[in-house]
Amino acid sequence: MRKPENTIGTSVPEMRSALRTHRFGWFEIVMLVVFVAVYYLLPGYLPLATQVAIMIIFAISLDLALGYGGIETLGHTVFYGIGGYAAGLYALHVWQEPISGLLVAAIAAGIFGTVSGVVVLRAKGLTLVMLTLACATMVHEFANSMRAVTGGDDGLSGYRIDPVFGLFRFDLFGRTAYIYSVCILIVVFLIARVVANSNFGLTARGIRSNAQRMQLLGVPVLNRLVLLYAISGALAGIAGALSAQVTKLVGLNTLAFTLSGNVLIVLILGGIGRLYGAVIGSIVFVVLSDRAAAIDPFNWLFILGGLIVLTVWLAPDGIAGRFSALTQQLRGRERKS
Repeated sequence: MRKPENTIGTSVPEMRSALRTHRFGWFEIVMLVVFVAVYYLLPGYLPLATQVAIMIIFAISLDLALGYGGIETLGHTVFYGIGGYAAGLYALHVWQEPISGLLVAAIAAGIFGTVSGVVVLRAKGLTLVMLTLACATMVHEFANSMRAVTGGDDGLSGYRIDPVFGLFRFDLFGRTAYIYSVCILIVVFLIARVVANSNFGLTARGIRSNAQRMQLLGVPVLNRLVLLYAISGALAGIAGALSAQVTKLVGLNTLAFTLSGNVLIVLILGGIGRLYGAVIGSIVFVVLSDRAAAIDPFNWLFILGGLIVLTVWLAPDGIAGRFSALTQQLRGRERKS
């Protein structure tokens, strides 16, 4: 007798894995240990570690859209930039409290994701990629032209950020900024994991695998994708706001295509469709970039490119994918023995 087909395009093991929403696994424990160890053992690298934490948040946001929803985009930096400018302008003109600044940034980026998503997500393939890139380009040019508001190519600066909860002041050594960024990262990671492992997340995976089949099953495909795009945009906005708060500067580079390319490379390195792949990829990319620039300040991009090519060649599914495959092989051998 023929087995019925899986109607949402995911295998039974994938569904079982996705339903493990509330488990605090070994990866989360290792991640916490690493973050604590960096704080105590590498105090001189806290600013770099803070940038790693921000990049992880940004990569997680893109992974929700691309890895779980199949939304192909080259303009994800638009949410990062909107979040950064929203947090900077909020601190400059309204209130310098950091947590509320993050919320404002998330709302602003989420609203833009909803409005733009209704339009761009009707397209597929290369058309979708170009539309997302066009959105980012238009916002970049708008920010550049609004010099009186955004500072133009000089960037937005001159604002201050109050101590976190009125107690923890941002210091010159980056201790508070690091702890603050890591705490926000943990919250974002948990939110993303709940979204990815919920029924909504399973539906998004089904749409990624076969959107037409999901449409025939009565799933409002466009509505689900727009919602996922908005959530992804809101999380990216938080990453941009964090950067604006810890550096006290928002430049046009936060809306540049280079940042979209970098975060895509991060996911390719770590593994698309795995939240912990965004963590691994961000650490590898930022650390490799820093070390390559230290070795050769003029040709560091060439060195970085070679290392990335080597990594992708050895691990086509990303470092996380390679690790997952190795663990499955080891488990298979143990069962046979």
